[in-house]
Amino acid sequence: MQTPAPVDYVRATSVANAISLLNEHGEDARLLAGGHSLLPMMKLRLARPEILIDINDLDELRGIRVEGDELVLGAMVTHAEVLDSAVLAEHYAIFREAEKVIADPIVRNKGTVGGSMCQADPSEDLSAVGSALKGTVIIQSATGRRVVPIREFHQGPYETQVGDGEILTEVHFPIRPGAGSAYEKVERRVGDWPVASVGAYVVVTNGIVTDCGIGMTALSAEHFCAPEAEAFLIGKEPTEENLAAAGQLAADSCDPTGDQRGPADYKRHLAKELTIRALRRSASASQLAASQGA
Repeated sequence: MQTPAPVDYVRATSVANAISLLNEHGEDARLLAGGHSLLPMMKLRLARPEILIDINDLDELRGIRVEGDELVLGAMVTHAEVLDSAVLAEHYAIFREAEKVIADPIVRNKGTVGGSMCQADPSEDLSAVGSALKGTVIIQSATGRRVVPIREFHQGPYETQVGDGEILTEVHFPIRPGAGSAYEKVERRVGDWPVASVGAYVVVTNGIVTDCGIGMTALSAEHFCAPEAEAFLIGKEPTEENLAAAGQLAADSCDPTGDQRGPADYKRHLAKELTIRALRRSASASQLAASQGA
């Protein structure tokens, strides 16, 4: 049986206390949220922190709310809470569609939004959602807080802008009236990591795309997004021809590698097709909302 190396454990009493503990123990400390990534690595002794700082008691990191023209998710909001949130579903279908295909109920009940973002796995579904919606994260330290666009937050596989003595506390998403959104994923089996996934939002005004975002995961797209495809589509009608061209641009922006989930050419094909599907459904939802006076 695999067991982790000996480790000390402490429960943080506040965000400020957690930051103080991180500064006290330095690189020997790790935050414990859902633990779905950290604990397996500890069992394999690929991660050997000397102290775990448990932040599960910090209610200040929980909750989903509307704040001005933004949706705000606390870092300790679970995947299950995102899936069940009527507030999020009211503005973006992409949240519920993505969460339905993330892992299984056991993982969704414990895994957190902040933990998933900070893990920065190249195949993380929420990274595609966050990049598609052009969200921001709040990172707090002992000296204050800073706001970082999600498209700049991930620095590479398993690397983020969260530095020593810092905690990701919130994730913000702009509310876009009239936006439609969708998430498309291909996986080998239910709950698996994606072979490829694409999320999108589109705002169609008087038959023209006035705003859109595309997020991609498991496809080695830089910062999980496809800005060239977005720029192409804005100002155009969401016709099949234009959606196909945007899909091709999205695929061209990817650099997938072949692995046990499929060869690179297959993944690049999926990048195009899933982008077209996500954009098509998003545009249709936006047009439907406009016709209903939403």
